[in-house]
Amino acid sequence: MSSSAPHHDYYKYDPSLAGNIIYIVLFSIVSVGHIFLMIRSKTWYFIPFILGCLFEAIGFVGRAIGATQTPDWTLPPFIMQTLLILLGPALYAASIYMVLARLIRLLDAHQYSLVRTSWLTSIFVAGDVLSFLTQGAGGGILSNADTVSRRDLGNNIILAGLGIQVAFFGLFVITTVVFHIRIMRKPTQRTYQVTVPWQQFIMALYAASILVMIRSIFRMIEFSAGRDGTFQNNEVYLLVLDSALMLLVAIVFLWYHPSRILIGYKDVGTGGPDVENGTGDSSTYPMVTPNSTLPKPYDSDATSAVQGQPQYTYNAAPGYSSHSSPSRR
Repeated sequence: MSSSAPHHDYYKYDPSLAGNIIYIVLFSIVSVGHIFLMIRSKTWYFIPFILGCLFEAIGFVGRAIGATQTPDWTLPPFIMQTLLILLGPALYAASIYMVLARLIRLLDAHQYSLVRTSWLTSIFVAGDVLSFLTQGAGGGILSNADTVSRRDLGNNIILAGLGIQVAFFGLFVITTVVFHIRIMRKPTQRTYQVTVPWQQFIMALYAASILVMIRSIFRMIEFSAGRDGTFQNNEVYLLVLDSALMLLVAIVFLWYHPSRILIGYKDVGTGGPDVENGTGDSSTYPMVTPNSTLPKPYDSDATSAVQGQPQYTYNAAPGYSSHSSPSRR
C-alpha cells in the first residue's frame, strides 16, 4: 500500500483491467444510443436514465484506473467507482417511473391506476431522490472511512437508501401489475386505437423492474455482510449481479424506447404530446390519424356512428384485429 493511503485497503481483490474496460465500452455504447434517441425524439424526461448510464461508464473508468494501480490504490478513483456505480440505478429508476405514467395517460386509463396519475410520478420520483441522497451520503462516508465505526456508519446509511429504493420499486411493481390486470380485463377505447405496442412496453417495465430489484437486493446483502463478506471479496459478484443487470436494463429501453409512447411509429414532428400533463392537440397523439377526432358514443348499432359525426380512421395496435372506419348514416 502506498504511503499516501497507508490506512486503506480499498479492494479485497485485484480489479480486472480487461473486465472493467469491457464495461466502460458497453456502457458508453448504450449511453450514446440513448442520447441519440432522446435528442431525435425530444424525450427529455429520459435524461436521468442517460445520466445513470454515464455514471456506470465513468464508475468503471475509476475501477480501471484502480486496476492499473494494484496494489498501491489511491482514493479518488476508488471514490469515483464506489459512488457512481452505486448511484447509477437510482437515476435509472427516476425515468422508469415516468414511463408508466405516460402509458396510463396514453391509454386514457387513469381509473385503473392505484395512484392518481397526477401524483404518480411525483411520489415515486420523490422516493427515488430520497434513496439517491441517502445512498450518496452513505457512499461518501464509506469511501473516506478510516475507522471501523465510520465504515459501519457508511454501510448502514447505504443500506437505508437501498431499502428505500426497494420499497418504492416494490410499490411501483404492484401499481404496474394492478394497472395491467385491470386494463386487460376491461380495455379502454384507446387500447384499440393506439399504434404503440403498449403491452410490450408493460413487459419491458416488468423486465426492468425485476432486474433493478435483483440488483438492489444483492447490494443490500453485500453491504449487510460488510467488507469481510463473500460479495465484497470477489469482483465477479459486482460485475454480474450489479453491472450486467444494469446494462441489460439499458438495452431493454434501447429496444423499447419510450419515444414510441409519444410519437408512435410515425414521426409527427413535435415529439408527441405531453401525456404527463395531458397537453397536446389531437393531431399530435399517436393513437389516431392526424386531423381526426375521437368518436362520440355509438348508438345501439355498434357498427354505425352517431348521425352527423365525421368518419374516423383507426390504426389497430399490434396484436389486435383492425377496425374499419364507421361510415355516416
